[in-house]
Order: sequence, then structure tokens, then C-alpha cells
Amino acid sequence: MTSTETRAGSLMAVLVLGSLWGASEVVLGSAIAAAGLPWRSGILTGVGFGLMGVACGALGRPSLLPPIALVAVSCKLLVVPILRVSVACEVNSLLGVMCDGLALGGVALLAGRRMAARLPVRISVGASAALFASAGFYVAGMGVAACRSLASVPPLGGVVSFIAVKGLVWAGFAAVLFPVGHWAGARLRDAVPAFGARRPRAYRAVSAAIVAACWAASALTIAARH
Repeated sequence: MTSTETRAGSLMAVLVLGSLWGASEVVLGSAIAAAGLPWRSGILTGVGFGLMGVACGALGRPSLLPPIALVAVSCKLLVVPILRVSVACEVNSLLGVMCDGLALGGVALLAGRRMAARLPVRISVGASAALFASAGFYVAGMGVAACRSLASVPPLGGVVSFIAVKGLVWAGFAAVLFPVGHWAGARLRDAVPAFGARRPRAYRAVSAAIVAACWAASALTIAARH
């Protein structure tokens, strides 16, 4: 593949995976809340880590994880024009996604090639990144706008209490779903580019359809909240 084709493929992967992540935050998050199921934030964190695991397994470029998170954040921001709410009302939710992308991108970069070679490393990368993300979310969230989740943490414990209450749950889901996503991505590493090279129009059409479907589903779910 040429460098232009590689960049185009990476951009498409960022858009598709970021849109899937954003849609999961909106659609799956709403479904979990409506069903009254526990561990909503942990499940959504795990799904996000799983999708980022696909990126790591398929592309092997941790630097793409923050852009994937940024696409997911953009999808979640559909709530602003649809429900006419302030971005400030969503800031903590957006911070959580960006902390996940930044933390996993940094930890995966440090792990390097060891991550692809050993399952225990992938498990520890997912778990430790989720813990770092929870700490970052607490510090940034308390500084910007303390949401109900942050305000419920015992004040004496601070970030340590938040990690114990929320971070360990996030780490558990990430430790499972990040390696699963990485495994899936590794198996798509050659198949997807081969399909794109063999049938470029179909590849672009399928990718565009996935992105459009994610954003449409997110918009409809948000509109149904009104």
C-alpha cells in the first residue's frame, strides 16, 4: 500500500471505530440506564477499550487512540444541537471518553511491541490505562464541574476513593475487553486492507454506511430523551 492509501485507511478506521464508540455511549448507555442495570460506566468503558483494542490490533498505532476518542466525543455532542443543551452540561461525560483515549494511548505506547506478543501484557495495559483514566477523570472533572458521580465520592479519600469505587470496576471491564478487541483487530489486520484494495468502492461504501448508521442511531436515541 502507498503512504496515501495507508493514511486514508487509518482515517477511515478512526472514523468507523470512533463512531461505533460514540454510538455505544449514547445508545447502549441509554439502554443500560433504562433497564436499571448496574456498572453502566464500567460496561461503557469496557466497550470503548474494546474498540480501541481493535485499532491497536489492526493498526498497531497507539497514536490513533486519542483521535478515535475525539470522534466518539463528537458523536456524543449531538445532544447539544438536538436537545439544545449547553456543552457544560455534558463536559464530564466528554472528559471520561477523552481520558480513556489519552490514557490507553500513552500506556500502549509505553508497552510497545510487548503488547502484541503477550496476553498478560495486553490485560495489564487495559487495566492500568483504565485506572489512570479514572484518576485523570477525577482530577479534571473536579476541576471543571463535579458531576453526581464525582460528588458522591467520600471527600476524605479524594482520587483514591474514586479509583476504589469506580476505577477498579472500569479496570476490570477494560482488562477483559481490551484484549478481546486486540485479538479481533489482529485478525482484521490483513483482511480489511485486502478487501479495500480489491473492492475500494464497496469498502468506502460499507465504512460510510457504518459511520452514518452510528450517528443516525445516536441522534434518534438522543431525540427520544426529549
